[in-house]
Amino acid sequence: MELEDAKSKFIQAWGTFGSNWGVNRTMAQVHALLLVAPEPLCADDIMETLKISRGNANMNIRALIDWGLVFKELKPGERREYFVGEKDMWKVVRQIIIQRKKKELEPVLTVLDEVSNVDDADSEDAQQFLEVIGSMKLFSEKADAVLAKLIKSDSGWLMKTLMKLIK
Repeated sequence: MELEDAKSKFIQAWGTFGSNWGVNRTMAQVHALLLVAPEPLCADDIMETLKISRGNANMNIRALIDWGLVFKELKPGERREYFVGEKDMWKVVRQIIIQRKKKELEPVLTVLDEVSNVDDADSEDAQQFLEVIGSMKLFSEKADAVLAKLIKSDSGWLMKTLMKLIK
């Protein structure tokens, strides 16, 4: 397979994976393009390669910057902004975990805390409800703790832990 074909296939696949993970397909494709780009790219390069509009490119670049997956890079003598993707996969995974935790797990924990305080807690229905909510809350808190530990850890710790689990 030619390099350009391989890059194109990767970008398309990353976009598909992104939509399966609940991330905008175009955002995932911009991320993939910047991951495999040997040099920083400007918005025009991204638009041309992915055949997307300026607004779509800018919106997704800004989102990736907010996620900590893409950074601006200035080139001397150039007025255009250039962008580079984080190439360290451990940092990429950490940033994705941070964002997903903030957008998905933390709101769940908030809702579970709120609904744990029912007025008629002595009724049988309330007891069953609180049992289910308590179980969900316990699982969610454990997941939150694991993710917090992952975020604080380094890649060496993660690899050692994963190798222990595999054995």
